[in-house]
Amino acid sequence: MGIISWIILGLLAGAIAKVILPGRDPGGLIGTTLIGVAGSFIGGWLSATFFDRPVERQFFDLTTWGVAIAGALVLLIVYRLLFGNSRR
Repeated sequence: MGIISWIILGLLAGAIAKVILPGRDPGGLIGTTLIGVAGSFIGGWLSATFFDRPVERQFFDLTTWGVAIAGALVLLIVYRLLFGNSRR
């Protein structure tokens, strides 16, 4: 997969993570999508490094999507813990 595919995957993973974990995020929609992109990269790296499951080159591989969404969820949770609800 190319860099554009990873960005698209990350944007979609961020949106899916936002649906799974609803609430008001300090960064809003842009912050959530950036977290999704970063989560897909980190999730892919963790999958290849620690689980000996390199990310396939296919965009529609379920493992690739699962790893990207899981990475986005983890980053979204960490982001919420660090910055909390700054909009009151």
